[in-house]
Amino acid sequence: METQASHKLSFWRKVAFGMGDIYGGGAMVVIGFYYLVFLTDVIRINPALAGTVILISKFYDSITDPFEGILTDRTRTRMGRRKPYLIAGIPLVFLSFFLMWYPTALASEIGRFVFVLLTYLFFSTIVSIVLLSYNAVIPELTPDYNERTSISSFRIFFSSIGSIIAAVAPLEIVKAFPDVHQGYIAMGIVFGLLFALPFIFTILAIRERPDFSRPLTKFNWREGFIEPFKVKTFVLALVMYLMAFVAMDVVQSVVVYYMKNYIQHPQDITMVNGTLLIAQLVILPAFVILSRKTNKRTAYIVGAILWILVMLTSLLLGPGQPRWIMYLFAAFVGFGTGGVVVIMYAIFPDVPDAGELRTGKRQEGTFSALTTFMRKLSSAFSLFLVGNFLNLTGYLPPVQQVIDGATRLVEQPQSAQFMLFLRLLFVLVPLVFLSLGVWAAFHFPLTQEIHQRLTRLLEARRSGTPETEAMRAEADKLSRLLVGKAR
Repeated sequence: METQASHKLSFWRKVAFGMGDIYGGGAMVVIGFYYLVFLTDVIRINPALAGTVILISKFYDSITDPFEGILTDRTRTRMGRRKPYLIAGIPLVFLSFFLMWYPTALASEIGRFVFVLLTYLFFSTIVSIVLLSYNAVIPELTPDYNERTSISSFRIFFSSIGSIIAAVAPLEIVKAFPDVHQGYIAMGIVFGLLFALPFIFTILAIRERPDFSRPLTKFNWREGFIEPFKVKTFVLALVMYLMAFVAMDVVQSVVVYYMKNYIQHPQDITMVNGTLLIAQLVILPAFVILSRKTNKRTAYIVGAILWILVMLTSLLLGPGQPRWIMYLFAAFVGFGTGGVVVIMYAIFPDVPDAGELRTGKRQEGTFSALTTFMRKLSSAFSLFLVGNFLNLTGYLPPVQQVIDGATRLVEQPQSAQFMLFLRLLFVLVPLVFLSLGVWAAFHFPLTQEIHQRLTRLLEARRSGTPETEAMRAEADKLSRLLVGKAR
């Protein structure tokens, strides 16, 4: 049996591991804030087609992601189950991100649509295999409930750093070039390198546990597609996760249109985004402490309710108000989102323990694949929703003008109907989905005390301790609570 001290990780291992989430946080922010605008205003495809690109990719992910999770769970190499995919991912992360932002000049809109679809599918495949491997290795780093929260705070710190850079820098890089197309090419190169290179340090920090790599059993497709959904703990965690990130993605994708068309301060978009993300970073220690003193479920609920209350105040915002009010609003949104994000990433490493209780197998890759798929599904649903909203409410994209050989974007005035629905979308969608997330959190069973009991039982089993009547009774109690039925 391992000692509690052996469950602790050094500061520098946490730093090196956390650097990998610059990609997870930054890539999603760039996409959430700027990809829909890039497709409608630069690639020049219909907003509904732009949303369809993302939606199609999710049908693709629904098939490939679970198989990728099973693949990593069943991989056996001298380097481990996850490292080979992280190593291969370094050049592929760069290439896939760069191609997604390449401003193709194909004359046909259908041709541009197909190009965008293929490059996004390539990106989606790479982000799945890399992030599911990255997420899957966390439970192997330590079984300790609070230490996993600490690791998650480090990764969210770097995720927030990546997010801040991703929110602030892309448009600044684009604007540094006289031609908007050249600007996006440069942005794709810079961020492709930023996301790929930190994985060198992450790989050096990973130590995979040999006792988690058990002998392979016969392949069963149900392990990746059906069995995880029989674990109550996993289902509730997915609901909490999906609801929060749908709300977040809608806010991120709408805020550019909200700032430039309703608030009428397009010059503040970058700094407002940056303010929100800096607030997320600042609030991390408070939610880590709250999680230790109570549990992860309570911390999630506090963050989500704070976020709901702040979003309601957006109904009081409008053009002509002092600019500092929008910055204050963004900061408080960041306090709420920061709490929800760090707690969700602290919860997921505990979920495979509940899965092991049910099946006796370590399936971090499978759970991680489904989690990654749900993250992309939330992003796809959000962009599809917003893209069709823009189309139905009569959004007028900027007019492209070529001045002295450089392509520039000139904004058009929007209708009163568009403005009204933009404001309602900005507040109502987050309100509905966050309320559902709070409901799921109230029913989430894996508290700190329950996890400690679960860890003791699982470690006793792995050590080969003969099962006693007391152990069987404890397993039945935990199964009813965490899985939904006795063994």
